Amino acid sequence: MKTVSMVMCSALLLAGSNGCSLAPKYNVPAAPPSSAFKETLAPGEAGTWKTGVPSEDAVRGEWWKVFKDSQLDAFENQALAANQDLAAAAARVQQARAIEGVAGAARFPNVSAGFGPSRQQNAPGSFGVPGNAPRPDAQTVWRAQANISYEADLFGRVASTVRAAHADTQQSEALFRSVQLALQADVAQNYFSLRELDAEQAVYRRAVDLRTEALTFIQHRAEAGEVSDLELAQAKAELASATSDAMTVARQRAASEHALAVLLGKAPSEFTLQPMPLEPVEVAIPPGMPSALLERRPDIAAAERAMAAENARIGVARAAYFPSIVLTGTGGYESSAFSDLFKWSSRSFLLGPLVGTAATLPIFDGGVRKGNLANAKARYEESVARYREQVLVAFQEVEDNLVNLRILQDQTRVQGEEVAASTRASELSKTQYEEGSVAYLNVIDTERVVLQARLTSVRLRGVQATSTVNLIRALGGGWGQPASPAQDGVKIR
Repeated sequence: MKTVSMVMCSALLLAGSNGCSLAPKYNVPAAPPSSAFKETLAPGEAGTWKTGVPSEDAVRGEWWKVFKDSQLDAFENQALAANQDLAAAAARVQQARAIEGVAGAARFPNVSAGFGPSRQQNAPGSFGVPGNAPRPDAQTVWRAQANISYEADLFGRVASTVRAAHADTQQSEALFRSVQLALQADVAQNYFSLRELDAEQAVYRRAVDLRTEALTFIQHRAEAGEVSDLELAQAKAELASATSDAMTVARQRAASEHALAVLLGKAPSEFTLQPMPLEPVEVAIPPGMPSALLERRPDIAAAERAMAAENARIGVARAAYFPSIVLTGTGGYESSAFSDLFKWSSRSFLLGPLVGTAATLPIFDGGVRKGNLANAKARYEESVARYREQVLVAFQEVEDNLVNLRILQDQTRVQGEEVAASTRASELSKTQYEEGSVAYLNVIDTERVVLQARLTSVRLRGVQATSTVNLIRALGGGWGQPASPAQDGVKIR
């Protein structure tokens, strides 16, 4: 039994060694160069670049509070607690961690124990006697044994597998953060979309009221014989058109409300949001430096961790070219009688592999190892390309939303001027019509212009709010607000 104990101790010591890893030295590939965001620089101003330090896993602040909307705050917290897509992403993280645990178990010896009888009869030849010799009697053998096996990771196969599994776990965690950020942004966008539709409904309600008043006025004039039936029909048509358009917006709002309910983890029948027109959203967002973008974006962090995993798997493929050494040992007691099983004289042991040899050296496999190595290298190159593409997409998304907000700021101002001017023109046309100097068709045209101008103004507010949310999302979430325990939603740690 001393020998078996020594084997076990040696295996445990070897378990603490990771062997010699054959994976290439991992360095994050250079991302496409960008010293600053185009939309944030004044002419002649130089950009600033600093070395990026990954901080994707840092706790984010409740970035949506920059909008100062208590209703939105409540919805964000509800979504983080109940959204099913986020719950599924959290479950995927748990799956990855479990797989990493399975991979890590290979670094340690596998120890098992067994107890029970076996019935056996050996052939004379197994004892080196002639085949015509009397056959020994069948016998029952009782055994109580402990078994140990351990793969000596001299060439880093196990270590590389563990590193790949750990990188996979980190990728899953980054993807969870990406789903979380997407959920937060979707809730904000759906909320602002609802408020925009509320504002559109308010515009149409005002149009319906004005056209109802106009129809009443024209009906009185028609009864007095002052206007023709044509003008009366035109007034009725305009009222019906505005009413129909208001119904279309009501239908769109209902669908948007249902979508928000699902994001909050509720059935649409259980959720109702009272109408409240959207107010202008103006938030000053510091876009930061490009390297900070790479630090914050969870999708970029996930792509980078995918590269690390594929790099480690190259080491696994290379290790297949070298011998695989598995140490095994069995020790315990065996006896033909159960009463003698645990006597010191019944001790037994077996060192070395129970079947085959301790060291297995591959010689010819028809190109299997070569193909596996080529595949591992190609998968790594693919992950590098995906990482670089993700970086480019991130810069594009930031630039797109920066330019949107810059132009929208001027566009909303110009649109406000159009609303004021068209409203004034509509008022003048009504006065002139009542005085009989212009036809009713002029009034209809000016009212249509006012309605369209007001709708455009409202929709620009919605686009501005959505672009603000999209910019925050493109920047990776918060930028320095204090963290909150509610921010994590579904816990994965």
